Amino acid sequence: MSNNWKLDAEGSRFLTAADTIAREVIQPLAATVDKEGRFPQENIEALRKAGLLGLVSAKKVGGQGQGLRAAVAVAERLARECPSTAMIVMMHYAATAVIEQHGTESIRKAVAEGGKLTTLAFSETGSRSHFWVPVSTAEKKPDGVRLNATKQLITSAGKCDFYVWSSKPAAAEGLSTIWAVPADAKGLTIPKPFDGLGLRGNGSAPITARDVLIPESNRLGEDGKGFDVMMGTVMPYFSLQNCAVSLGMMQGAFARAVHHVTNSQYSYDGSKIADLPQVRGHIAKMRVKIDLVGGFLLDALDAIEQQREDAVLRVLESKVAGAETSLEVHDLAMRVCGGAAFRKDVGVERFFRDSRAATVMAPVSDALYEFIGKAACGMPVF
Repeated sequence: MSNNWKLDAEGSRFLTAADTIAREVIQPLAATVDKEGRFPQENIEALRKAGLLGLVSAKKVGGQGQGLRAAVAVAERLARECPSTAMIVMMHYAATAVIEQHGTESIRKAVAEGGKLTTLAFSETGSRSHFWVPVSTAEKKPDGVRLNATKQLITSAGKCDFYVWSSKPAAAEGLSTIWAVPADAKGLTIPKPFDGLGLRGNGSAPITARDVLIPESNRLGEDGKGFDVMMGTVMPYFSLQNCAVSLGMMQGAFARAVHHVTNSQYSYDGSKIADLPQVRGHIAKMRVKIDLVGGFLLDALDAIEQQREDAVLRVLESKVAGAETSLEVHDLAMRVCGGAAFRKDVGVERFFRDSRAATVMAPVSDALYEFIGKAACGMPVF
Protein backbone atom coordinates (compact mmCIF):
# COMPACT_ATOMS: atom_id res chain seq x y z
CA MET A 1 0.00 0.00 0.00
CA SER A 2 1.10 3.60 -0.55
CA ASN A 3 2.12 5.52 2.57
CA ASN A 4 0.00 8.65 2.10
CA TRP A 5 -0.63 8.65 5.84
CA LYS A 6 3.09 9.17 6.59
CA LEU A 7 3.22 6.22 8.97
CA ASP A 8 6.43 4.78 10.36
CA ALA A 9 7.56 1.31 9.25
CA GLU A 10 5.58 -0.50 11.94
CA GLY A 11 2.49 1.58 11.31
CA SER A 12 2.70 0.80 7.60
CA ARG A 13 2.96 -2.90 8.40
CA PHE A 14 -0.19 -2.80 10.49
CA LEU A 15 -2.04 -0.84 7.82
CA THR A 16 -1.04 -3.51 5.30
CA ALA A 17 -2.40 -6.15 7.67
CA ALA A 18 -5.66 -4.18 7.95
CA ASP A 19 -5.83 -3.95 4.16
CA THR A 20 -5.48 -7.73 3.83
CA ILE A 21 -8.21 -8.35 6.41
CA ALA A 22 -10.44 -5.76 4.74
CA ARG A 23 -10.14 -7.51 1.37
CA GLU A 24 -10.17 -11.14 2.50
CA VAL A 25 -12.48 -11.15 5.52
CA ILE A 26 -14.47 -7.93 5.86
CA GLN A 27 -15.51 -7.23 2.27
CA PRO A 28 -17.02 -10.68 1.62
CA LEU A 29 -19.16 -10.41 4.77
CA ALA A 30 -20.17 -6.74 4.50
CA ALA A 31 -23.46 -7.17 2.65
CA THR A 32 -24.55 -10.01 4.96
CA VAL A 33 -23.66 -8.03 8.09
CA ASP A 34 -25.80 -5.17 6.79
CA LYS A 35 -28.71 -7.33 5.69
CA GLU A 36 -28.91 -9.32 8.91
CA GLY A 37 -28.00 -6.40 11.18
CA ARG A 38 -25.56 -8.60 13.05
CA PHE A 39 -22.35 -7.84 14.87
CA PRO A 40 -19.36 -8.76 12.62
CA GLN A 41 -17.63 -11.02 15.14
CA GLU A 42 -15.54 -12.70 12.44
CA ASN A 43 -14.06 -9.34 11.46
CA ILE A 44 -13.20 -8.45 15.05
CA GLU A 45 -11.58 -11.84 15.60
CA ALA A 46 -9.43 -11.38 12.49
CA LEU A 47 -8.33 -7.94 13.69
CA ARG A 48 -7.63 -9.32 17.16
CA LYS A 49 -5.52 -12.16 15.75
CA ALA A 50 -3.46 -9.66 13.74
CA GLY A 51 -2.80 -7.55 16.85
CA LEU A 52 -4.80 -4.65 15.50
CA LEU A 53 -7.01 -4.30 18.59
CA GLY A 54 -3.81 -3.45 20.46
CA LEU A 55 -2.74 -0.88 17.88
CA VAL A 56 -2.81 2.19 20.17
CA SER A 57 -1.86 0.39 23.39
CA ALA A 58 1.68 0.88 24.67
CA LYS A 59 4.28 -1.78 23.90
CA LYS A 60 5.15 -2.20 27.58
CA VAL A 61 1.67 -3.62 28.23
CA GLY A 62 1.67 -5.76 25.10
CA GLY A 63 0.33 -3.35 22.51
CA GLN A 64 1.73 -2.06 19.25
CA GLY A 65 2.65 1.44 20.45
CA GLN A 66 1.00 3.29 17.60
CA GLY A 67 -1.04 6.47 17.96
CA LEU A 68 -3.81 8.54 16.44
CA ARG A 69 -2.34 8.63 12.92
CA ALA A 70 -2.30 4.84 12.62
CA ALA A 71 -5.78 4.58 14.15
CA VAL A 72 -7.11 7.04 11.57
CA ALA A 73 -5.47 5.15 8.70
CA VAL A 74 -6.88 1.78 9.80
CA ALA A 75 -10.38 3.18 10.39
CA GLU A 76 -10.40 4.71 6.90
CA ARG A 77 -9.34 1.45 5.26
CA LEU A 78 -11.94 -0.66 7.04
CA ALA A 79 -14.71 1.84 6.23
CA ARG A 80 -14.17 1.33 2.50
CA GLU A 81 -15.63 -2.16 2.89
CA CYS A 82 -17.80 -2.20 6.02
CA PRO A 83 -18.55 1.05 7.87
CA SER A 84 -20.11 -0.92 10.74
CA THR A 85 -16.81 -2.68 11.40
CA ALA A 86 -14.93 0.60 11.07
CA MET A 87 -17.24 2.23 13.64
CA ILE A 88 -16.66 -0.61 16.11
CA VAL A 89 -12.88 -0.28 15.72
CA MET A 90 -12.99 3.51 15.84
CA MET A 91 -14.86 3.46 19.16
CA HIS A 92 -12.43 0.83 20.45
CA TYR A 93 -9.40 2.98 19.66
CA ALA A 94 -10.97 6.08 21.24
CA ALA A 95 -11.84 4.16 24.41
CA THR A 96 -8.45 2.46 24.50
CA ALA A 97 -6.70 5.84 24.33
CA VAL A 98 -8.46 6.80 27.59
CA ILE A 99 -7.60 3.47 29.22
CA GLU A 100 -3.98 3.89 28.17
CA GLN A 101 -3.74 7.27 29.85
CA HIS A 102 -5.69 6.57 33.02
CA GLY A 103 -6.39 2.84 33.42
CA THR A 104 -4.81 0.34 35.77
CA GLU A 105 -2.05 -1.83 34.39
CA SER A 106 -4.26 -4.92 34.56
CA ILE A 107 -6.98 -3.34 32.41
CA ARG A 108 -4.40 -1.94 29.99
CA LYS A 109 -2.85 -5.40 29.62
CA ALA A 110 -6.26 -6.99 29.15
CA VAL A 111 -6.84 -4.72 26.16
CA ALA A 112 -3.30 -4.83 24.75
CA GLU A 113 -2.27 -8.44 25.38
CA GLY A 114 -5.68 -10.03 25.69
CA GLY A 115 -7.25 -8.23 22.77
CA LYS A 116 -10.25 -7.16 24.80
CA LEU A 117 -12.72 -4.97 22.91
CA THR A 118 -13.63 -1.57 24.34
CA THR A 119 -16.10 1.16 23.45
CA LEU A 120 -17.32 4.59 24.56
CA ALA A 121 -20.48 4.75 26.66
CA PHE A 122 -21.17 8.49 26.88
CA SER A 123 -24.52 9.08 25.15
CA GLU A 124 -27.51 9.06 27.48
CA THR A 125 -31.26 9.36 27.16
CA GLY A 126 -31.27 12.23 29.63
CA SER A 127 -28.65 14.43 27.97
CA ARG A 128 -28.94 13.02 24.43
CA SER A 129 -26.29 14.49 22.10
CA HIS A 130 -24.89 16.72 24.89
CA PHE A 131 -22.63 13.86 25.97
CA TRP A 132 -20.38 16.12 28.07
CA VAL A 133 -23.11 16.60 30.72
CA PRO A 134 -24.14 13.10 31.82
CA VAL A 135 -27.08 12.66 34.16
CA SER A 136 -26.16 9.13 35.24
CA THR A 137 -24.78 8.77 38.74
CA ALA A 138 -21.82 7.28 40.58
CA GLU A 139 -22.07 6.79 44.32
CA LYS A 140 -19.22 5.80 46.60
CA LYS A 141 -19.99 2.83 48.82
CA PRO A 142 -17.85 0.84 51.28
CA ASP A 143 -17.51 -1.95 48.72
CA GLY A 144 -16.76 0.27 45.70
CA VAL A 145 -18.69 2.60 43.40
CA ARG A 146 -22.27 2.02 42.32
CA LEU A 147 -23.39 3.25 38.92
CA ASN A 148 -26.91 3.96 37.73
CA ALA A 149 -27.62 5.08 34.19
CA THR A 150 -29.74 4.89 31.08
CA LYS A 151 -27.34 5.00 28.15
CA GLN A 152 -28.51 5.22 24.55
CA LEU A 153 -27.13 3.70 21.33
CA ILE A 154 -23.78 2.46 22.63
CA THR A 155 -21.63 0.83 19.92
CA SER A 156 -20.70 -2.82 20.57
CA ALA A 157 -23.29 -3.02 23.36
CA GLY A 158 -23.18 -6.52 24.84
CA LYS A 159 -20.33 -7.48 22.50
CA CYS A 160 -17.39 -5.61 24.01
CA ASP A 161 -15.40 -6.34 27.18
CA PHE A 162 -15.08 -2.85 28.68
CA TYR A 163 -17.16 0.32 28.49
CA VAL A 164 -15.42 3.67 28.96
CA TRP A 165 -18.34 5.11 30.89
CA SER A 166 -19.35 8.64 31.91
CA SER A 167 -21.30 9.70 34.98
CA LYS A 168 -21.78 12.65 37.26
CA PRO A 169 -18.87 13.01 39.70
CA ALA A 170 -19.00 10.67 42.68
CA ALA A 171 -17.98 13.35 45.18
CA ALA A 172 -15.99 16.16 43.53
CA GLU A 173 -17.16 19.27 41.72
CA GLY A 174 -17.31 19.16 37.93
CA LEU A 175 -19.41 17.94 35.04
CA SER A 176 -18.42 14.29 34.85
CA THR A 177 -16.19 11.38 35.79
CA ILE A 178 -15.01 8.53 33.54
CA TRP A 179 -14.90 4.86 34.52
CA ALA A 180 -13.82 1.53 33.05
CA VAL A 181 -16.87 -0.71 33.41
CA PRO A 182 -16.57 -4.46 32.69
CA ALA A 183 -19.27 -5.48 30.24
CA ASP A 184 -20.14 -8.51 32.36
CA ALA A 185 -20.78 -6.45 35.49
CA LYS A 186 -23.94 -7.46 37.33
CA GLY A 187 -26.77 -4.97 36.81
CA LEU A 188 -26.03 -4.08 33.17
CA THR A 189 -28.86 -4.87 30.79
CA ILE A 190 -29.67 -4.14 27.15
CA PRO A 191 -33.42 -3.39 26.90
CA LYS A 192 -33.65 -3.81 23.15
CA PRO A 193 -31.35 -4.48 20.19
CA PHE A 194 -30.62 -1.94 17.47
CA ASP A 195 -32.51 -2.23 14.17
CA GLY A 196 -31.83 0.94 12.24
CA LEU A 197 -31.40 2.58 8.88
CA GLY A 198 -27.61 2.36 8.61
CA LEU A 199 -24.52 1.06 10.40
CA ARG A 200 -26.66 -1.98 11.02
CA GLY A 201 -23.84 -4.21 12.21
CA ASN A 202 -22.17 -2.01 14.80
CA GLY A 203 -24.14 -3.40 17.72
CA SER A 204 -25.51 -0.04 18.90
CA ALA A 205 -28.07 -0.47 21.64
CA PRO A 206 -29.28 1.22 24.83
CA ILE A 207 -27.76 0.06 28.11
CA THR A 208 -29.36 0.29 31.53
CA ALA A 209 -27.24 0.22 34.70
CA ARG A 210 -28.91 -0.58 38.01
CA ASP A 211 -26.60 -0.49 41.03
CA VAL A 212 -23.63 -1.70 39.01
CA LEU A 213 -20.71 -2.17 41.40
CA ILE A 214 -17.15 -1.50 40.22
CA PRO A 215 -13.88 -0.91 42.11
CA GLU A 216 -13.00 2.74 42.67
CA SER A 217 -9.64 1.91 41.03
CA ASN A 218 -11.56 1.65 37.74
CA ARG A 219 -11.91 5.41 37.64
CA LEU A 220 -10.22 6.85 34.55
CA GLY A 221 -8.76 10.19 35.61
CA GLU A 222 -9.73 12.37 38.53
CA ASP A 223 -13.22 12.53 39.94
CA GLY A 224 -14.98 15.51 38.37
CA LYS A 225 -12.40 15.87 35.58
CA GLY A 226 -14.20 13.77 32.96
CA PHE A 227 -14.75 16.78 30.71
CA ASP A 228 -10.99 17.26 30.48
CA VAL A 229 -10.58 13.62 29.47
CA MET A 230 -13.33 13.96 26.88
CA MET A 231 -11.85 17.07 25.32
CA GLY A 232 -8.17 16.21 25.66
CA THR A 233 -8.15 12.53 24.73
CA VAL A 234 -11.51 11.37 23.39
CA MET A 235 -12.29 14.27 21.06
CA PRO A 236 -9.11 14.06 18.93
CA TYR A 237 -9.46 10.29 18.56
CA PHE A 238 -13.21 10.39 18.03
CA SER A 239 -13.38 13.39 15.72
CA LEU A 240 -10.49 12.53 13.41
CA GLN A 241 -11.41 8.86 13.21
CA ASN A 242 -15.01 9.82 12.49
CA CYS A 243 -13.73 11.92 9.61
CA ALA A 244 -11.64 8.95 8.50
CA VAL A 245 -14.69 6.66 8.51
CA SER A 246 -16.60 9.23 6.43
CA LEU A 247 -13.63 9.40 4.07
CA GLY A 248 -13.47 5.62 3.79
CA MET A 249 -17.19 5.43 3.04
CA MET A 250 -16.78 8.05 0.31
CA GLN A 251 -13.90 6.05 -1.17
CA GLY A 252 -16.00 2.89 -1.03
CA ALA A 253 -19.03 4.47 -2.69
CA PHE A 254 -16.84 6.17 -5.29
CA ALA A 255 -15.15 2.92 -6.30
CA ARG A 256 -18.48 1.15 -6.66
CA ALA A 257 -20.06 4.02 -8.59
CA VAL A 258 -17.13 4.19 -11.00
CA HIS A 259 -17.26 0.43 -11.49
CA HIS A 260 -20.95 0.66 -12.34
CA VAL A 261 -20.74 3.53 -14.83
CA THR A 262 -17.67 2.12 -16.59
CA ASN A 263 -19.05 -1.42 -16.90
CA SER A 264 -22.72 -0.80 -17.74
CA GLN A 265 -23.66 -0.36 -21.41
CA TYR A 266 -26.61 0.90 -23.40
CA SER A 267 -27.75 -1.93 -25.64
CA TYR A 268 -28.81 0.28 -28.54
CA ASP A 269 -25.28 1.54 -29.34
CA GLY A 270 -22.88 -0.20 -26.93
CA SER A 271 -21.90 3.05 -25.21
CA LYS A 272 -21.24 3.13 -21.48
CA ILE A 273 -22.85 5.29 -18.83
CA ALA A 274 -19.45 6.89 -18.27
CA ASP A 275 -19.50 8.13 -21.88
CA LEU A 276 -22.05 10.74 -20.81
CA PRO A 277 -20.24 14.00 -19.98
CA GLN A 278 -22.66 14.88 -17.20
CA VAL A 279 -21.91 11.57 -15.49
CA ARG A 280 -18.17 12.18 -15.73
CA GLY A 281 -18.77 15.65 -14.31
CA HIS A 282 -20.46 14.21 -11.24
CA ILE A 283 -17.68 11.64 -10.85
CA ALA A 284 -15.15 14.48 -11.00
CA LYS A 285 -17.03 16.39 -8.29
CA MET A 286 -16.96 13.30 -6.09
CA ARG A 287 -13.22 12.88 -6.59
CA VAL A 288 -12.48 16.51 -5.76
CA LYS A 289 -14.61 16.46 -2.60
CA ILE A 290 -13.05 13.19 -1.42
CA ASP A 291 -9.53 14.50 -1.96
CA LEU A 292 -10.32 17.75 -0.16
CA VAL A 293 -11.39 15.80 2.94
CA GLY A 294 -8.35 13.55 2.67
CA GLY A 295 -6.02 16.53 2.52
CA PHE A 296 -7.79 18.22 5.42
CA LEU A 297 -7.51 15.08 7.54
CA LEU A 298 -3.77 14.83 6.93
CA ASP A 299 -3.38 18.48 7.90
CA ALA A 300 -5.42 17.93 11.06
CA LEU A 301 -3.10 15.09 12.07
CA ASP A 302 -0.10 17.33 11.46
CA ALA A 303 -1.68 20.11 13.53
CA ILE A 304 -2.16 17.80 16.51
CA GLU A 305 1.28 16.20 16.31
CA GLN A 306 3.01 19.57 15.86
CA GLN A 307 0.86 21.17 18.59
CA ARG A 308 -0.07 23.98 16.23
CA GLU A 309 -2.22 26.85 17.44
CA ASP A 310 -5.06 25.70 15.20
CA ALA A 311 -5.03 22.10 16.47
CA VAL A 312 -8.20 22.45 18.56
CA LEU A 313 -10.02 24.08 15.65
CA ARG A 314 -8.91 21.26 13.34
CA VAL A 315 -10.27 18.70 15.81
CA LEU A 316 -13.64 20.46 15.88
CA GLU A 317 -13.71 20.85 12.10
CA SER A 318 -12.68 17.32 11.16
CA LYS A 319 -15.84 15.44 12.09
CA VAL A 320 -18.19 17.97 10.51
CA ALA A 321 -16.01 18.29 7.38
CA GLY A 322 -16.14 14.55 6.81
CA ALA A 323 -19.79 14.13 7.73
CA GLU A 324 -21.19 16.97 5.63
CA THR A 325 -19.03 16.24 2.59
CA SER A 326 -19.93 12.58 2.83
CA LEU A 327 -23.61 13.44 2.40
CA GLU A 328 -22.81 15.31 -0.82
CA VAL A 329 -20.60 12.57 -2.23
CA HIS A 330 -23.06 9.78 -1.47
CA ASP A 331 -25.89 11.78 -3.02
CA LEU A 332 -23.78 12.07 -6.17
CA ALA A 333 -23.01 8.34 -6.11
CA MET A 334 -26.72 7.56 -6.07
CA ARG A 335 -27.30 10.09 -8.83
CA VAL A 336 -24.71 8.75 -11.26
CA CYS A 337 -25.84 5.15 -10.74
CA GLY A 338 -29.50 6.06 -11.25
CA GLY A 339 -32.12 3.44 -10.53
CA ALA A 340 -29.43 0.76 -10.24
CA ALA A 341 -28.16 2.52 -7.11
CA PHE A 342 -31.21 1.23 -5.25
CA ARG A 343 -30.15 -2.36 -5.89
CA LYS A 344 -28.24 -4.06 -3.11
CA ASP A 345 -25.76 -5.72 -5.47
CA VAL A 346 -24.38 -2.42 -6.78
CA GLY A 347 -23.23 -1.62 -3.25
CA VAL A 348 -23.79 2.15 -3.26
CA GLU A 349 -27.08 2.05 -1.37
CA ARG A 350 -25.48 0.56 1.75
CA PHE A 351 -22.86 3.32 1.91
CA PHE A 352 -25.54 5.94 1.27
CA ARG A 353 -27.47 4.77 4.34
CA ASP A 354 -24.41 4.42 6.53
CA SER A 355 -23.22 7.93 5.62
CA ARG A 356 -26.27 9.50 7.27
CA ALA A 357 -25.08 8.59 10.76
CA ALA A 358 -22.11 10.94 11.17
CA THR A 359 -24.11 14.17 11.10
CA VAL A 360 -26.42 13.04 13.92
CA MET A 361 -23.78 11.29 16.03
CA ALA A 362 -22.79 13.41 19.02
CA PRO A 363 -21.41 15.97 18.84
CA VAL A 364 -23.89 16.59 16.02
CA SER A 365 -22.91 18.78 13.08
CA ASP A 366 -25.06 21.69 14.25
CA ALA A 367 -23.33 21.68 17.66
CA LEU A 368 -19.92 21.57 15.99
CA TYR A 369 -20.81 24.51 13.78
CA GLU A 370 -21.68 26.44 16.95
CA PHE A 371 -18.32 25.53 18.54
CA ILE A 372 -16.41 26.41 15.37
CA GLY A 373 -18.32 29.67 15.03
CA LYS A 374 -17.44 30.66 18.58
CA ALA A 375 -13.78 29.85 17.98
CA ALA A 376 -13.77 31.86 14.76
CA CYS A 377 -15.28 34.85 16.59
CA GLY A 378 -12.74 34.67 19.39
CA MET A 379 -15.35 33.56 21.92
CA PRO A 380 -14.94 30.80 24.55
CA VAL A 381 -15.95 27.51 22.89
CA PHE A 382 -17.29 25.81 26.02
